[in-house]
Amino acid sequence: MAQQAFKLFATSPKGLEPLLVDELSSLGATTARQTRGGVEFFGTLEVVYRVCLWSRLAGRILMPLIEQPVEDPDQLYEAVHSFPWEDHFDSTATMAVDCNLSSSKITHSRYAALKIKDAVVDRFRELTGQRPDVEVQQPNWRINAWLNHDKLILSLDLSGDSLHRRGYRTEGGRAPLKEHLAAALLVRAGWSTLSQAGAPLVDPMCGSGTLAIEAALMAGDCAPGMLREYYGFLHWQQHDAQLWQQLLDEAQQRREKGAESVPRIVGYDRDPRAIKNAWANAERTVSDLVKKRRFYSFTLCWVRSCVSSFFTGMFPSLLSVASLVKR
Repeated sequence: MAQQAFKLFATSPKGLEPLLVDELSSLGATTARQTRGGVEFFGTLEVVYRVCLWSRLAGRILMPLIEQPVEDPDQLYEAVHSFPWEDHFDSTATMAVDCNLSSSKITHSRYAALKIKDAVVDRFRELTGQRPDVEVQQPNWRINAWLNHDKLILSLDLSGDSLHRRGYRTEGGRAPLKEHLAAALLVRAGWSTLSQAGAPLVDPMCGSGTLAIEAALMAGDCAPGMLREYYGFLHWQQHDAQLWQQLLDEAQQRREKGAESVPRIVGYDRDPRAIKNAWANAERTVSDLVKKRRFYSFTLCWVRSCVSSFFTGMFPSLLSVASLVKR
């Protein structure tokens, strides 16, 4: 029996939408279309899981549930209260509401979020005598509300949190590069093709190692979402735990096979604290990849000069220079 196709929306940083269209299509999405703030597409539950697990460029994966005009708080409440939330989640699950407004007669986003929360809670209490509690950090399910020109688009956040939070960067520096932006740079540079040909990568100012780590994940055919333990669909009543586990197992097999093809990746920084953080992040993420290559494939070094680090990286014969000290 054919799986149901859901209407979905992937958020994206401005400028990355064309790349995201191509990526989503490669993951099985249909009719992917660039729009403001992201990409609209259709996909089955399997596609939802693949996108959450494998997308390197997307932010959040949203599934619109309510789309209708709303001009005041009472209309907002009624629109949300009339929706059958009990078909999606249990009354004992925790929840959160994110709300953004633009050119709307309702002008206070926190007040709008409160009305949405009240409508959901009241419906569950009327039906079951129980109500979901609010959990801001990692709720069992998260509602995303967008009020634009008095039109409400209320979606279920299937990702739960932005997919750029891979789970490996617990140590960061000043103004760290976001993971999906680093991945976009690599896509634009044609890194997948270059890495398959054995080309090395040198990041002369690696900071906490984001670009180098994303390069290793991409070259090693590693799903960027494998380290994440939290997704918004895990408590969804339509969640298929068996299918999700199959995709995780498939991703693990691809990772093990891809570890053999990771080329030399080198990162330098003049700040020894940044290198310390980079190594900690790398150990959490790609230690299995580089151990198979005896750490020759992934090197993070501290140098006194960013300029000299670039030329050192460009000429491997200089890698034995004594001023390179691994931290």
